Amino acid sequence: MGRFLDTARRVIREEAKALEHLADGLDATLTEAVEMILKAHGRVVVSGIGKSGHIARKIAATLASTGTPAQFVHPAEASHGDLGMVTKQDVVLAISNSGEAPELANLLAYTQRFDIPLIGISSKPESTLARHSDILLTMPKIPEACGTGVVPTTSTTMTLALGDALAVALMEHRDFSAENFRDFHPGGKLGAQLARVGDLMHAGDALPLVTTSTPMSDTLLMISQKGFGVVGVLDKAGYLCGIVTDGDLRRNMAGLLDLTAGQVMTRDPRTIGPDALAEEAVNVMQDRKITCLFVVDPDGSQDVTGILHIHDCLRAGVV
Repeated sequence: MGRFLDTARRVIREEAKALEHLADGLDATLTEAVEMILKAHGRVVVSGIGKSGHIARKIAATLASTGTPAQFVHPAEASHGDLGMVTKQDVVLAISNSGEAPELANLLAYTQRFDIPLIGISSKPESTLARHSDILLTMPKIPEACGTGVVPTTSTTMTLALGDALAVALMEHRDFSAENFRDFHPGGKLGAQLARVGDLMHAGDALPLVTTSTPMSDTLLMISQKGFGVVGVLDKAGYLCGIVTDGDLRRNMAGLLDLTAGQVMTRDPRTIGPDALAEEAVNVMQDRKITCLFVVDPDGSQDVTGILHIHDCLRAGVV
């Protein structure tokens, strides 16, 4: 078992060293590549075959999810009609470690024929891909970590990192935010982490609201009907000024039905805005040991727009 661990650690360390070489060797051509993509009015068409194809798919997905429209085109399928997916407004990003993948030949010829900008990624500056490229991002010539020198390991790791570097450089130029990312990634745990209170809250007729003068008999009915275990109390201007919770009921059991909501309520309850992260709302509820938060306009007026229950967050995957 120790031999396996030694091998695994060696591979990871060799690839880490390769990434350091890659970072140190970056020059103005990366800036030129970013600027070429920014000038394009279409998409970044990413292509590669074999392991480079798998990396190309991931790069296209990362670009698309971070604000740079992109798609993967399989080079073999491109030769059978998918070249129609590539337009004069696009930029092609072609990946081949050797720069000699024959499957890329028709795509390279197509970019030249229609004067479509081409960015190449290869470790061979004298290769066919390099000669066809308007900009070549050259990877350092570092042995693969497999020990035999033939299995794509170090080279694919460097290519993946270079794709990430391009995507993040473009993302930062566009001031792409977490909110923008969520627009493209509403599902899964990442989407849940970026969910907003306004996305999960209850609004309209679902809101449990009474006024300060509402008798407690009617207030209890409201608590029961709406099912949140709490009601918000509005002042004469219609703004939230308090809440009635189970704890308030227990503290006022003596003569409860002779009182109004305003006499029983807890004043100045903790609230949250609709644009806050749902994750933040969960943290507030856990810290306060409460299960609900009223959502108010962020202008400070305490105008109620919704209510959020901790179960709404948990169902959405927010933890």
